[in-house]
Amino acid sequence: MRATEVPTIDGAYLFEPTPYADERGFFCRTFDADVVRSVGLDPGAFLQDSVSRSARGVLRGLHLRAGAGEAKLVRCSYGRIFDVVVDLRPDSPTYLSRAFFDLSGDTQATLYIPAGCAHGFQALTETADTSYRIDRPHDPAEDVTIAHDDPELAIPWPLPVTSMSPRDREAPSLAEALAREGS
Repeated sequence: MRATEVPTIDGAYLFEPTPYADERGFFCRTFDADVVRSVGLDPGAFLQDSVSRSARGVLRGLHLRAGAGEAKLVRCSYGRIFDVVVDLRPDSPTYLSRAFFDLSGDTQATLYIPAGCAHGFQALTETADTSYRIDRPHDPAEDVTIAHDDPELAIPWPLPVTSMSPRDREAPSLAEALAREGS
């Protein structure tokens, strides 16, 4: 497994395993504490694992946590997703930068997203399972959602949106969300 720094999002990393394939399928390590530690992250800091299943065209996001934020490891364990990270940390050298990733069950790559960054994805296959490992217990009172189609972000979603949650559909613009958080 190797770790590569994401140049457009300060502190973000892409962890790429080495799958071993044969006639049965494949096997690979999707988390390695030593590799995580090698880039300065505490592997023991991740407290909860979750998974979502989405159908083709489903869009989830853009989400982040208020307060101290939430760092997460995200991996598409089955299928394929178009993954998006937006740096919303005002003191970051990559503030308001965006990064896009094609994550898939074939590669099992894991993306580390620092606290203070918004995250969203769209399922590109009929079924896409996305696994999350977060660094603190989820508190719905701290959830922040930003409109996926905000023109200021101009995210090039690859497919028409087939479904999204009411919360995501009614999300405020980036400017409105930042103003709410600042008040």
